[in-house]
Amino acid sequence: MEIRENVPIASLTTMRLGGNARYVISVKTPGEIAQAYDFARKRGLATWMMGGGANTIGHDEGFAGVIILNEIKGIFVKQGDGLVAVEDADRKKLGDEIILTGMGGESWDDFVRMACDLGYSGIEALSMIPGTLGAAPVQNIGAYGQDISQVIVSAEAYDTQTEQVITIEKNEMRLSYRRSRFNYGEDKGRFVIFAVTVKLTKGELQRPFYNSLERYVEKYHETNFSPNNIRRMICEIRRDKLPDPKDVASAGSFFKNVFVDKTGADEAETKGIPIWRNADGGGKINSGWLIEQCGLKGKELFGFRVSDKAALVLINESAKSYHDLDRARQTIIDTVKEKFGYTLNQEPVEIPILTEEK
Repeated sequence: MEIRENVPIASLTTMRLGGNARYVISVKTPGEIAQAYDFARKRGLATWMMGGGANTIGHDEGFAGVIILNEIKGIFVKQGDGLVAVEDADRKKLGDEIILTGMGGESWDDFVRMACDLGYSGIEALSMIPGTLGAAPVQNIGAYGQDISQVIVSAEAYDTQTEQVITIEKNEMRLSYRRSRFNYGEDKGRFVIFAVTVKLTKGELQRPFYNSLERYVEKYHETNFSPNNIRRMICEIRRDKLPDPKDVASAGSFFKNVFVDKTGADEAETKGIPIWRNADGGGKINSGWLIEQCGLKGKELFGFRVSDKAALVLINESAKSYHDLDRARQTIIDTVKEKFGYTLNQEPVEIPILTEEK
């Protein structure tokens, strides 16, 4: 367990904003999670759990508590009655379904790559989503018609209230669009997820695909829809549209898409607004499309630029202050609201302002 003092939050998050954290603790094993919380408890300090910082925004005032970084690694496959490290597994004995367990500090994209290399479908469209595996069920990450709720089985977590390690089954997670028990309601922030288990199947993703993937398939006359080839296509689409947060300061998709019921979807279609329909007739409106139609794509706002490739992405070109982000965000929200009547909601979470020890 590594403990550091007075660490800039800007150095821990891909948007590169935020003052100092009083302490930052990196945990490498599940047992160190309890030790980190004990460290904070003995000093009367608040805590904030974080993975790779790709979906997290810091405030200028910093955080006078303990930020705990999940750096627990390992990917395992279920064989027989136990778990075997993927690199040691007998691939000849893998069947039509596979149970994969990844530790929370693993890169989500590395986990997807492993599943695709093994030939299993279920998360290939989620390729190149930044962040860690432990954060995936918190936001119920999704893209191109897939989301983790379709494949997740369970999660292993440290319960900060009971100070016990527990297993949380899928039906206990209350998963919905970018929402879960872990980030909403009375249990928000209560559980530290250090392992995630998913069930994947042999096979191929079936058409029709999500709009941008379908367009790619048509353009390049693709016919191979194996997990690895879908992953290749998704990676090419994302590289063309989305900046790598390792190289460009951003938090990925900054606004959530807009969901409407059947009546709202019908109304949107009559106005010429593209809709991705659900089985119940409701649907999803691409917030990036709304922003682009407002003429904001490529615009510079208070040190942030609306990406000229994907209008859902805000790039921090020169801003040093959360106040700049607040002004850029509100400009976009107000403009979309005025033109279309929809209120956009931010996707990244924010570390709470904490300037005094508690």
